[in-house]
Amino acid sequence: MIDPSSDPGEGGPAAVLWDMDGTLVDSEKLWDVVLAEGAQRLGGELTAAERTALVGSNMAATSRRLLELAGRAVTDEAADEVADWMRGRTAELFSGALPWRPGAREALEALRAADVPCALVTSTERGLTELALNTIGREFFAATVCGDEVDGKNKPHPEPYLRAARLLGVDPAACVAVEDSPVGAASAEAAGCAVLVVEADVSVERGPGRTFRPSLVGVDPGEFSRLIRSR
Repeated sequence: MIDPSSDPGEGGPAAVLWDMDGTLVDSEKLWDVVLAEGAQRLGGELTAAERTALVGSNMAATSRRLLELAGRAVTDEAADEVADWMRGRTAELFSGALPWRPGAREALEALRAADVPCALVTSTERGLTELALNTIGREFFAATVCGDEVDGKNKPHPEPYLRAARLLGVDPAACVAVEDSPVGAASAEAAGCAVLVVEADVSVERGPGRTFRPSLVGVDPGEFSRLIRSR
């Protein structure tokens, strides 16, 4: 049972909008495997700096970047082939249970108990997101927005978060977005959301519209309400 003192009450968020990889589940480490293998398959090598730069990127941009790093011609056909391979390899890794980020499941459960709607806003494509939802739980989300559903306007463009707000019928300025990457935080901020950043694998630049926390452990509906009221 949720502590009444943590109830969002009046002035709470209209919704909480969640990134997935690295925020809810520790799946960026699985993407590490896919990207390293993909680069090697093309005859290239993915440095730590290049990997960091790809955190939060969508499939189309990632496949093209792997071709560039390998010195291959970047054509639509070649990028599609790389992307298809990446989808298949990632599906293999996503088919098992994904490890939760600390405190993430508890935060989702607390928001559901407090009747605060949530949406999933991810750069991962729909097919792979559905596999991940086998672990995360579809019941937590009133809407999901995936990387292949925003007409190419992927993070850091605001459209993923704007689309989630439209699907929920809420003002994005009344929402809190939870992110772990620079491109994700930029996307949510540009959409007008309050941004809670929980860094995982990469550093995110500080800014006046961003609140930072070391983990989601102990984050309750009341904290999301405070983020909205402090704007």
